[in-house]
Amino acid sequence: MRAEYDFSKGARGKYAARYAAGTNVVLLDRDVAEVFPPLEAVNEALRALAILIQHHDARVCVACGVRALTSEISGLNECAMS
Repeated sequence: MRAEYDFSKGARGKYAARYAAGTNVVLLDRDVAEVFPPLEAVNEALRALAILIQHHDARVCVACGVRALTSEISGLNECAMS
């Protein structure tokens, strides 16, 4: 520790409980953040996506347009069918 750091008035463990509880912070890539500028837009889009995922047992492969069970599609940008 550097000599100029003064922790004499610090409280040990002040934020320990909050830190231990965990966090749900997610950093968005710049291009994604530009599409969803306010926080509410990100949450709204994720909630809509969650509803779609929960209520559909199949997805369409973006690469080839083939419908497949969710477990068969490994990624949205790669065709797992070929």
